[in-house]
Amino acid sequence: MQSQDVAQRTTPTPPAGPVVDVEQAEAALVEHYPRLVRLAYLVLPPGLGRGRRVMTAHALTQRALPRGRTPAPAIPAQSTGRDGDPGYALVRLQVVRTALEAGLPLWRRARPRRSQLPPLLPQVWGLRLFPRSGGADELALDQRLSALSGPGRAAYVLRGLEQLPDDEVREVLGAAGVSDVDAALREADEVPAQYPLLDSAEFDPCSLQARPTDLMRRRQHLRAALAGGAALLVCGALLGLPGEGWGPDGAAAPVYAKNPAAQAALDPAELTKVAPTAWRAAARTDFSVWPARGDLTGDTALLRRALAVWARPGATVKVSATPGTPTGGPSGPPQLLYAGTVDTARVVLLYDGLRIARYAEPKEGTRGAALDFARVDGASQADAGAVVLGRTDGNVRYLTAPWVRDASQRDLLKPGSSALAMSLTGGVTSPMASPALRTGACTSWHVLQLTDDTGTRVLTDLGELIPARLTAGRPGSAVDASGEALRTWAPYACSLGAVRGGGVRSVNVWQFALQPLPDASGSAAWVCTRAETWRGGGALVLAQFRMPGGSNGAVAAKAANVSACGARDPHVLAGVLWKSAAGNRYLLAAGSPDTASVRATGGVDGATRGNLLAVRAGQGARAELKGTLKDGRSISGLN
Repeated sequence: MQSQDVAQRTTPTPPAGPVVDVEQAEAALVEHYPRLVRLAYLVLPPGLGRGRRVMTAHALTQRALPRGRTPAPAIPAQSTGRDGDPGYALVRLQVVRTALEAGLPLWRRARPRRSQLPPLLPQVWGLRLFPRSGGADELALDQRLSALSGPGRAAYVLRGLEQLPDDEVREVLGAAGVSDVDAALREADEVPAQYPLLDSAEFDPCSLQARPTDLMRRRQHLRAALAGGAALLVCGALLGLPGEGWGPDGAAAPVYAKNPAAQAALDPAELTKVAPTAWRAAARTDFSVWPARGDLTGDTALLRRALAVWARPGATVKVSATPGTPTGGPSGPPQLLYAGTVDTARVVLLYDGLRIARYAEPKEGTRGAALDFARVDGASQADAGAVVLGRTDGNVRYLTAPWVRDASQRDLLKPGSSALAMSLTGGVTSPMASPALRTGACTSWHVLQLTDDTGTRVLTDLGELIPARLTAGRPGSAVDASGEALRTWAPYACSLGAVRGGGVRSVNVWQFALQPLPDASGSAAWVCTRAETWRGGGALVLAQFRMPGGSNGAVAAKAANVSACGARDPHVLAGVLWKSAAGNRYLLAAGSPDTASVRATGGVDGATRGNLLAVRAGQGARAELKGTLKDGRSISGLN
């Protein structure tokens, strides 16, 4: 018989405590709702996906109220504001119990519990909600927690988030129905005690980002519902007529009506193919002067399928697009960049002046076909150096620009090591490790280094079609991250994981301050990392603080859609709470070099002339930072 982590039929009765009425439990739930939802989110199985975990965490917390007067478990709450509150202890126990039940497997003959089913409420239609992404440390902790069982995660979270000693963790888990509490504690011991990270935005299901669901798919479903059987009859009639349609289109959706202009745009014979040497005399050096390459540029059937799927992807096609990239069909005949065999797939790259579309299908058949889009309007020679052809077994292959002479790879964490040369066959690189596919701790970050007549550039795979360009230096005068600039990037390479999947065009790192630390603790570096996107808006800015001798920077502040640390506004102000080796706590703050003064108000009060502030602070203190530039303008601290 298969053992289970949580009791299926009976729940051990906790030691009797004070009787709690519904009003007292409701007051505790409302007062501490954000923490209870965070607790449920962290205990729920990661396999649910971030969106469903958010909704389930809220549903379980909202259903945690007792139906009547109920004895509370004799387990004290530990955190400030919850000491000795039996209502909180009761609601917390119910949240832990149901979150553990949600991770149990469904058995064919057993009636599923309510917590094992998708929640009926709350529901949000048309949007995907998920917590904001954290830094590399939060990502690594989330991956470690995902490898634990539900009781193991619960033990770790009760220790870290609730600050319970092990004896009380045992009581909570036993009361929640965990059969082997000792095994859960041993599992939790295997994860480093990074408890402060549990309070980060990465694990906050009450502070959410919203993205639309698949708009095209929703529109297709609505049309299908309105058309109903009539659409099916029309489709069947069109498919049955001899000589009609656009030919065998593989994974494309059926044709419901003909449009002459659309047919012309999707005719393989009309594809634009640029001459191999056209880029040498072109006035503009970007994707528009890439020649058509690959061993399948003459495969008319493959090109027809790629164009048809672009225009009308079928229900089985996996479609993805970087934020801000439209996914509709081309308005005219696109340009062919590549058609060939890449590892185990046939790949077609197309360009329409605004986007690059990548169509991929297996060598045999079209089941599992994928269509990916990336926005590339306004690309320069520096931006149009490479496109991702495919990712397999943790590796990535690129198609490079025709002007690239040499390609190599290097580990961004090891700036002193030599670059490893890569082969270029018809512009296609040999495979290299992709940081976008890496799991586990960040111990390396492999980047692509390209050399042409204008210099050497470094690009990194962030999980999209177009690798992001890395630069270093003051905004407005930054240089490519090659040569000595690689040393600037090394301590902050792992922070690139925080900007994956955002449609990133380039990422710049800039050390804007070097701050002497109190208590003769050396000097710490302040660095601003700004990720620019292809759509212009949506830039993400990270302010990082690096201790003397530290191998990595720690994210002190993060903001999106701000002008700080960019070419238009090369100013930044950030702060962090820091504890010296002597045990003293300080608020440290730093501004860019043109900051004339800095002031802290709120939980910490202090001011200084110049761009560096260090003032004594209490544990957990929160302060608001304001700065004045040398030209008299005011700036606020990054949150």
